[in-house]
Amino acid sequence: MPGEAVTLQLGQYAGCVGAHWWGLQDAALRSPAEAAELRAAALLRPGRAAGGRETHTPRLVALELKGGVGALRPGGAGPEAPVAWDGEVAAYLECASAGGSAPRDAGRRTEDASSERRGRPSAAVQGTSPAPSRLAVSQEVYSGGSARVWSDYLNVHLHPKSLYVIRQYMHDGECGCLEAFGQGESLLQDPSCIEELEDRLHFYVEECDYLQGFQVLCDLHNGFSGVGAKVTELLYDEYSGKGILTWGLTPATSNVGESQKNFYRLMNTALGIVHLSSHSSLFCPLSLSGSLGIKPQPPVTFPYINYDASLNYHSSAILAAALDTLTAPYRLGASQASMMHLAETLNFSGRKVVAAWASVPFPALHGYSLPDTLCAYQQDVPWKLLSSCREQKVSCCFAQSVVLRGIRKESHISCPGKQPTSPLHTCESTEQILQYYLHTMFPGAFSTSHVLEQPCNTLPPYPQFFSPLLTRQGFLLDRPPSYSPAAVDSIPVLAALQSSPVLHTLLYSLYKDLQKLNTRRWASFFSAGVEQDDFQEALQELRTLSQCYETGFEADESEEEADSD
Repeated sequence: MPGEAVTLQLGQYAGCVGAHWWGLQDAALRSPAEAAELRAAALLRPGRAAGGRETHTPRLVALELKGGVGALRPGGAGPEAPVAWDGEVAAYLECASAGGSAPRDAGRRTEDASSERRGRPSAAVQGTSPAPSRLAVSQEVYSGGSARVWSDYLNVHLHPKSLYVIRQYMHDGECGCLEAFGQGESLLQDPSCIEELEDRLHFYVEECDYLQGFQVLCDLHNGFSGVGAKVTELLYDEYSGKGILTWGLTPATSNVGESQKNFYRLMNTALGIVHLSSHSSLFCPLSLSGSLGIKPQPPVTFPYINYDASLNYHSSAILAAALDTLTAPYRLGASQASMMHLAETLNFSGRKVVAAWASVPFPALHGYSLPDTLCAYQQDVPWKLLSSCREQKVSCCFAQSVVLRGIRKESHISCPGKQPTSPLHTCESTEQILQYYLHTMFPGAFSTSHVLEQPCNTLPPYPQFFSPLLTRQGFLLDRPPSYSPAAVDSIPVLAALQSSPVLHTLLYSLYKDLQKLNTRRWASFFSAGVEQDDFQEALQELRTLSQCYETGFEADESEEEADSD
């Protein structure tokens, strides 16, 4: 067995992605057992509540700021008195106001987050009967409850050891926020903070039968990038030989009109990429934002999803579906592949940064075979880049890990007795079809692939922002239905981690943007704990990292730009 992983969740947007991700896994547990190809125990800790009822809680350590957890009241978090763990699970539910809420999908908008629940009383409910609590949370968000923080649509129970509230900083407001990389680094140099973190890590690590590694979900755009830098350094030093997969998360939109916030975002992102990648087995920037640089680009769009990019509730749901698919290789019950094995297939030659691609949902035509679907995409793979870079038509990569899910094994069969119309139609299994397709689209690349029947479940509180062209199982109709479409319960997803030349563009563009800035104008950023010399050194490391992804064309381009500078 590949073993278990511990997840660390650092920051508000990381929490948004995490809340949806845990919800997807909870929905999978409630799906038919014969479709469960992913091991729940890889990320969830099974237990028994009073009366013998089976429970599952994330093996999670979540760091959040004061006011950033809404109605959630963690036992043992921060300076609060710890709650003894006796096998019960604590569920927390915020009571809705008497007047209800408007019937629309809602979520925390980037520009109007509120740290407090004004006019809405809250209560902590002991989780002796989790099903009603879960349903109540789902119905409130699904019917349009205002989701301001990630805990508003968290529909799984957390262990009292999971949540650690950092009370030195506020989640939101005009002052007292965790804005700069140096502030985050300083937090993890506080002995009491380190002691709290290590205590929670040791609790989860010691109960694992075999620890395969750590997943780190980290805000990249704010001071949590500094927290993440220190956390991954601690993991690297204390758990040598274990996998550390880090996901640098950024909201789809940002306040580009505010020069200081935009500058801080740029600096935090660059420093975060350098430090997080250096102490991780693999690092992946993950966002629907069109660019991490100084110039804004439109957010990523999807042909069969109508989402509001300003709602973290929406954008994080898409990233969670991608994340749940990308991490499948080391969670498969029938595979011996581990987290470290996945990293080693992609991070050779110093390429520890990878790009994420996903098709959410994968455009599988209802009633058609997998070869029929893929034959329609012989020029470009039908996925979108989720790593905040100006999208290009990429026809090459160095290595990739690809997962296609929600496709039944017999879907390779077209019409019995009919002559094969393409080489894809001659393949004997869905696995062979995907491998042949990848070798055709990316000749010379090292490709590993997995095909799962288990789809990505999209039950509430997952947003219903899908096109009416999708069936209940997420398959594509050739024309809109004449009746009102039912809610989409699950979707097929195609996702990939790639070591690709596109990362040269991403990293080198970020380097050039920072080179052009007069950093001395922003003394407040450096006064938080980052030295100018250390920043310049990190800048050079960013450029060196970008060179790992150069092909001959990019190398010539870089030299020409350097000469013009």
